[in-house]
Amino acid sequence: MLREAVDGSEAKSSDGWGDSMLKVEDLHVSVGDKEILSGIDLHIDQGETLALFGPNGSGKTSLLMTIMGMSGYRITKGRIIVKGQVINDLTIDERARLGIGMLFQRPPVVRGVRMRQMVSIAARGREVDTENLASRLDLGGFLDREANVGFSGGEIKRSELLQLLAQSPDIVLLDEPESGVDLENVRLVGAVINELLEKDVHKQRSKAGLIITHTGHILDYVDADRGCVLLDRRIVCSANPRDILKGIQTLGYEECVTCTRRVETPA
Repeated sequence: MLREAVDGSEAKSSDGWGDSMLKVEDLHVSVGDKEILSGIDLHIDQGETLALFGPNGSGKTSLLMTIMGMSGYRITKGRIIVKGQVINDLTIDERARLGIGMLFQRPPVVRGVRMRQMVSIAARGREVDTENLASRLDLGGFLDREANVGFSGGEIKRSELLQLLAQSPDIVLLDEPESGVDLENVRLVGAVINELLEKDVHKQRSKAGLIITHTGHILDYVDADRGCVLLDRRIVCSANPRDILKGIQTLGYEECVTCTRRVETPA
């Protein structure tokens, strides 16, 4: 399938799209007859991690679901650009092959499919040491169990991370990775996310990350380069993520309505 490039020509190589891995331009999204996102603009460069804050119901998960191409999320205006390619009309599997991976806040139970099979599917033919990856996530005894069946909240999150490690995506979408994870395992989750985002690589990183967080607790373990607040279906401010978190903890999201920080604009 020939994918539309930003300039209307065939998509370019990694040397042709500049530093931007993900761009969202004037994005409007509806579910049924209800608009759930209204004029979203943001970008994430190679090697950059963006933390997205917002109260429940503000549209954070809807944004990630739209980027991933989940059914029911209809783009009515604007575009999503990945590595210089407009992906509005791509299917989920095409987006995954392009290098997008997502950790869902509430992943489904997959009966009849073993975890070992899920890891193999995520790897897409890449050779991975499944046993070693599972052991590192304390999931060694789960590989022959049906995916997420009877798993605790923390086990499900680690299961999702196992699949992401196998996939090794270029753009990592993380929907509240600390949600449902006990304090003992948040550190483990943070370490795996840092590996996914190449935080331990001293040379220039290539992976891009978008982390949704409601509590901000994951930022104790994973450094974000920038932060944004999504409120009432749109981005209302952009700043240092720890400054944003401190303001939210002190004054609540109401302060974000009148925030004077720079609103995100496309690069």
